[in-house]
Amino acid sequence: ASSVLAPNTKEVYAEIIKPPLSPPPWVFPVAWTILYVLMGIAFCIIKDSDSKNKNKALRLFYLQLALNFLWTPVFFTLQLYWVAMVILLLLWAVVLLTTFRFRLIDATAGNLLIPYLLWLSFAAYLNMGVACLN
Repeated sequence: ASSVLAPNTKEVYAEIIKPPLSPPPWVFPVAWTILYVLMGIAFCIIKDSDSKNKNKALRLFYLQLALNFLWTPVFFTLQLYWVAMVILLLLWAVVLLTTFRFRLIDATAGNLLIPYLLWLSFAAYLNMGVACLN
């Protein structure tokens, strides 16, 4: 997905000054593939539920997806690292709310989003490091 939203990701990642603990480039597609699979399973569980609250939960899910997709071109194409950081913090907060909403409907669906929250926490560290160093 990132190559469509920001075709220059590899070049930018190679050129920017990165903070300690920055993973090699191959880690990102592996991590995001796993996270998108988990997100998809969680989404399907909620979508197929009979809960009267599922539409509220799904609206939060769609919002986090939009923020997720917005971050990539802001960070890599526009190279607005501080703006990307704000988007990432908003994304983290919306994913946290989504996780809580999903858990109220189905604990498994909510738990499937926890790795995503953890990855976003690490991504926030990386984004902040890049913003400070570049």
